[in-house]
Amino acid sequence: MSTVHLTLIGKPGCHLCDDARAVVHNVVGALADAPAAPEVVLTELSILDDAELHEKYVEDIPVLLINGKVHNYWRIDPERLRTALLEVR
Repeated sequence: MSTVHLTLIGKPGCHLCDDARAVVHNVVGALADAPAAPEVVLTELSILDDAELHEKYVEDIPVLLINGKVHNYWRIDPERLRTALLEVR
């Protein structure tokens, strides 16, 4: 079983960040029983706690990274995320 590292970058009080978090949790939860699903480790970071993240992503949050690479900005499409997680090797 492979491990996928998801990083959700946002900030408190951001409704799009809350929506993205819900999509990520729903997709990861639904994949838990899939036979080919990877183990998913989710880390959440706030642009308010990191000046470099703030400078890089302040106009783009939420940002979802898969294994350190940008997967999506603003709105997370559940099917696209599910497909990406199943394709990670």
